[in-house]
Amino acid sequence: MPSRKQTSGQTRVSRGAVRPQPAEPGDDAAAPHGSALDRYDIAILAELQQDARLSNAELASRIGLSPAPTWRRVKWLEEQRYIRGYRADIDRHRIGLGVLAFVRVDADRNTGSTTRALEDAIRKLPEVIACHYISGSGTFELQVMATDLDAFSRFSLETLLNLPNVKDIHTSFSLGEVKAGAALPLGHLARAGVR
Repeated sequence: MPSRKQTSGQTRVSRGAVRPQPAEPGDDAAAPHGSALDRYDIAILAELQQDARLSNAELASRIGLSPAPTWRRVKWLEEQRYIRGYRADIDRHRIGLGVLAFVRVDADRNTGSTTRALEDAIRKLPEVIACHYISGSGTFELQVMATDLDAFSRFSLETLLNLPNVKDIHTSFSLGEVKAGAALPLGHLARAGVR
């Protein structure tokens, strides 16, 4: 069991996580939610990023609220789209996706309608797991998964180069993951004077 130290209204657990103290009577933690995130919301986001399968009772215990207000806060975070969903983190190598490619796509023309057509086509490709507009040369940076180099080569020639408005593609391959699927940093929210 982790050791606990109390510091100014918070409990520090030896694993390094800071959790709010349980709400005192008259505290506004159980009050109707305002429009801004507070320390309990941030604690909920931090805990669910680490383990989205927590029961509501366990989550409530970890953030220092009773289950009912914790449940309402999670529902509010979902409704406000702070929490966009819950999904399994699957090991790509275990399911045979050995190639991760970073593909810069150069568009032939960058007009609104041609760019939207290319975006729509990219969204439909399950092999593309992420797509970003980028600055500098190129229009988009894609992250593409494939079983092996032959499969990626076929996908590039038969699919990517035939997308609407694609002029050229430039590919780099991952030689090994250092960090992937990390939790989003939340420290800036706490420093912003959250109530």
